[in-house]
Amino acid sequence: MTSPLHLQSNADLHCHSTVSDGTLSPEALAARAVANGVELWALTDHDEVSGQARAMATAQSLGLPYLTGVEISVSFAGKVVHIVGLGFEHDDSALIEGLRQTRGGREQRAKEMAQGLQSVGIKGAFEGALRYVGNPELISRTHFARFLVDAGHCSDVPEVFRRFLTEGKPGYVPHRWAGLGDAVGWITRAGGLALIAHPGRYGFTPTEEYALITEFMAHGGRGIEVVTGSHSLAEMQQYTETALEFSLLASRGSDFHSPEESRCDLGRLSEHLSGRLTPVWSALQERIHWPHGTQP
Repeated sequence: MTSPLHLQSNADLHCHSTVSDGTLSPEALAARAVANGVELWALTDHDEVSGQARAMATAQSLGLPYLTGVEISVSFAGKVVHIVGLGFEHDDSALIEGLRQTRGGREQRAKEMAQGLQSVGIKGAFEGALRYVGNPELISRTHFARFLVDAGHCSDVPEVFRRFLTEGKPGYVPHRWAGLGDAVGWITRAGGLALIAHPGRYGFTPTEEYALITEFMAHGGRGIEVVTGSHSLAEMQQYTETALEFSLLASRGSDFHSPEESRCDLGRLSEHLSGRLTPVWSALQERIHWPHGTQP
């Protein structure tokens, strides 16, 4: 019998595998989570749930409690915002179809990105990026960035984004994402809980952020990431207050993609949730997949 999860548990509920834009398989991530002391884990690949069965099976075989997860890209106020879903039925047909439609158009977008890079003398970028893709339906800027680093055009991934892959740069092409209501609806109708991922990353004004949170909640969203690999200590404190102000459940996750690239290793977040917060897993106890014989 394991001890019940508590506020200070080492939960890591945000990471990515080769099914989207990570560099480790779901099985390798599960093993890494266990090695790094994770007590509750979720794999949250971008716009894709096909790795869920593998992640869940491996987690259970290793004695690791597991929550299903996904990270959905949506458009809001002219920016791409990410919504994490946790604890849903991963074989829900409406969720799967919604994600399939969201993924649509990535190949054409990638070819246009390659054309933009070719215009500044970088040839073969589409074919180069494909070498780093585990799932061709999810070819993304991250795969282009890995190619450009390994080909010697930039020293690291952040330099690639600064020079080539952000708005106004030669390799940037926008994508039409799902709507906020669509993403929250797919998650909640599949029995899960939706939360706003790494809110400190979007650069919204206070008015825009208020609009995001209130619209998100109006659609049925219930949580927000407070402790993440990309939040500073000040941002963690800021979104602690935000969660309290709006009575949102709080989550934590490293947003781990790769041992070589990520700011924070899986399971190695330095901060826990404040004792004033209600953790998201407290509302998902019945949705956790416990290893056989270990449910508290």
